[in-house]
Amino acid sequence: MTTTNLKLVLVIDDEENMRHMLSYLLKSEGYAVEVAANGQAGLELLENSAIDFVLCDIRMPKMDGVAFLKAVAKVKHSAVIIMMSAYGTVDTAIEALKQGAYDFISKPFKNDEIILTLKKAEERERLRKENILLKKRLAGLEKKAGFGGIISKSKVMDAVLLLADKVAQHSTTVLITGESGTGKELIARGIHERSPRAIKPFLAVNCGSIPENLLESELFGHVRGAFTGADQDRKGLFEEADNGTLFLDEIGELPLSMQVKLLRVLQEQEIRRLGATASRKVDVRIIAATARNLAKEVQEGSFREDLFYRLNVVNIHLPPLRERLSDIPLLSEYFIDKFSASMNRSDVEGLAPKALQGLLVYSWPGNIRELENVLERAILLTEERLIQPENLPEMLVGRKEGEHPLSLLLDISSIKKGREIIDQWLIERAMVATAGNKSRAAELLEISYPFLLSKLKQYGGESSEIKEDEM
Repeated sequence: MTTTNLKLVLVIDDEENMRHMLSYLLKSEGYAVEVAANGQAGLELLENSAIDFVLCDIRMPKMDGVAFLKAVAKVKHSAVIIMMSAYGTVDTAIEALKQGAYDFISKPFKNDEIILTLKKAEERERLRKENILLKKRLAGLEKKAGFGGIISKSKVMDAVLLLADKVAQHSTTVLITGESGTGKELIARGIHERSPRAIKPFLAVNCGSIPENLLESELFGHVRGAFTGADQDRKGLFEEADNGTLFLDEIGELPLSMQVKLLRVLQEQEIRRLGATASRKVDVRIIAATARNLAKEVQEGSFREDLFYRLNVVNIHLPPLRERLSDIPLLSEYFIDKFSASMNRSDVEGLAPKALQGLLVYSWPGNIRELENVLERAILLTEERLIQPENLPEMLVGRKEGEHPLSLLLDISSIKKGREIIDQWLIERAMVATAGNKSRAAELLEISYPFLLSKLKQYGGESSEIKEDEM
């Protein structure tokens, strides 16, 4: 029987009978064993062998157990050391643990006691190594993420991140727009982290999640007695974020009455606590975000025009995931690494081709947040190395075979034909996403306008004539 994959235990004891007994016991339990008659001989073995565990007596000639522990501290090794003694006292045990021993066993001991102690040590080492691996993987994930933790390689996002990086250096008010789940708060955090205010607080509040009667107190604070239950003065988010950044998410949900008060803060850089008679100066950068069309709401009278212009000094628009198709494989890899690490599922390596196809043809109304949830669920469900279509929600894989052009890729071997299928499918999606505007479709596809026209003509889509409204 080979011992290549067996755990190796080093037994250090000056009594030959004890060495022989422990060797027999450990080998019968599936361990490989080395023996030494004193600490010096044990130290030499530890330096030259891949020892997993050490069972070491305390009273020995030449080098006793305590001296061995002190010497081991200067040697590079990964062994777990368990001390043994027939003269054990509480003080002896404490001293051994202080010197780096994992456990202490008093002689005479039962065989089960030795084996149980080794099994516990083995489990401890397994958990320790998994923890180290998890930390390394999470550190790697952080390095993969770019500005504010944004994962992207698409040109449309490159332009977004370049603008965000530029605006970060100044205290300009920023309005971030885009559908729900596109990463607006990540952009806001990235702007704060790249700004001179980075060491100061970044506070976020969802304007639609706080009842209107509590929102003023939440933002501006209150003084004692301002309302029933206000038994002491309290700072609001503006004061807590002083010299930092306040992120007002879902700003379109802000009631009209609060829009007036927010406008005053932006104009005067001062707030007044609820119930107070005097104002306080604050230095807060405002970053707002919304999934709504605020310009339209201004026209309809549900959002103040003057506040809109105050907020919309710099507008950063985040494209939906359906316009970032090249980012789906990259984002999927990131989320699979993230959740396989946090769930201790290192056996999950990625997506099966058909599963990736399901992700690529889906419209993602919930955007990146929805993709993240789908992949978290998939890792919980999968029992294979690669995530399969059956691990994905039915809405992603419920289409019949052949219903989408991409499904044909699994049945062809021609690279030329495959490229034509993908090109046609991407152009169709871009034309739908831009409501037939060829100029915008060309930008979305990151190709030239004439090239798009030639492709449309090739696929029998539309005339290659250029419409005036697209010039």
